[in-house]
Amino acid sequence: MNACGVDFGTSNSGVSIPDGESVRLVEVEGEATSIPSAVFFALEESQPVLYGRAAVDEYLDGTPGRLMRSLKSVLGSSLMQETTAIGSRSIVYADILTLYLRTLRDRACANTGADLDAVVLGRPVRFDDDDSDCDRDAQATLEACARAAGFRAVEFQFEPIAAAFDYERTIDSEEIVLVIDVGGGTADFSVIRLSPDRRSRASRIDDVLANDGIHIAGTDFDSRLNMSWVMPTLGYRTIGPKGLVVPSGVYFDLSTWHRINLLYAPRFLGTLRELKAFFAEPEPYRRLMHVIDERLGHLLLGETEAAKIELSQAPRTLIDLDRVERGLVVPALRAELVELLDDLLARLVRTGNATIAAAGLTVADLSTLYFTGGSSGMRALRDAFAASFPGSRIVVGDLFGSVVSGLGIDAARRFA
Repeated sequence: MNACGVDFGTSNSGVSIPDGESVRLVEVEGEATSIPSAVFFALEESQPVLYGRAAVDEYLDGTPGRLMRSLKSVLGSSLMQETTAIGSRSIVYADILTLYLRTLRDRACANTGADLDAVVLGRPVRFDDDDSDCDRDAQATLEACARAAGFRAVEFQFEPIAAAFDYERTIDSEEIVLVIDVGGGTADFSVIRLSPDRRSRASRIDDVLANDGIHIAGTDFDSRLNMSWVMPTLGYRTIGPKGLVVPSGVYFDLSTWHRINLLYAPRFLGTLRELKAFFAEPEPYRRLMHVIDERLGHLLLGETEAAKIELSQAPRTLIDLDRVERGLVVPALRAELVELLDDLLARLVRTGNATIAAAGLTVADLSTLYFTGGSSGMRALRDAFAASFPGSRIVVGDLFGSVVSGLGIDAARRFA
């Protein structure tokens, strides 16, 4: 069998293949080895389905259609078997996921010259925080979609453990590591014993001391920040002429990647018209209608995400809302970000501590904090963990490549 590792992420995805004693990341979009987990369906059925950056660009260019992002977020939910309307078509969410995985596989096959028919798929420690049945359903659905996409043999590995396998290639002595993998949809933690001598073992079950995970990650950060920074310009928390606050549901949906498209359905227009009575001033309502009419929800959330990233390097930035209203900008401060996300970051740190306790260890036993996942690039997140683990070495891995590299390493073991 020709094996590969696939990291199907909430925000980005990638493919790796074993390459002798190492592993190689496959180019899946031009020269890029990662591709946004996005699909665009034009309303005109004759137009091709687009994926990744091409999908996002087509949507932002104003082509009529539907942009689907954060598909992984609906795994395990009832939405997965429901249909979504795209013009005159109705498409099942699970079929959209299959289309994306098939495209990922086809591009990897084309760039490697191999029929990649065996895969180790990354998965979060928990698809669902509280429901083990939903968790099993999510993995079963993902497996079914992977098989429908052309993979004949499908195995799974927890994403933080895969990242640990990648990190293990770089060390020269034994370490007890807490892997902190904070991506777009979930935060996952593993405590694992790593060493050069253990690297070649076929089974690493005895080295994995504990796993845990929680549904707090980059999309939650984006939503919280968008609600606080951008949505007030559209009337969020506005008090109307009758002393009533504008209902917040529309703003929540505009701040949640996989719910934005729900607002563009024709049936929602009546709800928007009813909201007008809640506004004391016309300007916020006009902006809100403009955002819905021009389908700017993903664009605004993307601007918030960009500001979040920039604030890891700068104390202050501006969010450009010129597409909403010429000259409109919103200031964003790093100090505000820390305050707005404080409770979410504290929950992540508590989950990390709980994982260590589940391993039967103390903070003092820990050698290294290993960060991976795109949201681990956020300075405030790393600072929160550093404060609680002052004796541990901090290592920041390849935020977008360590998980997929580790999956390729695992694929070589499993399908040897």
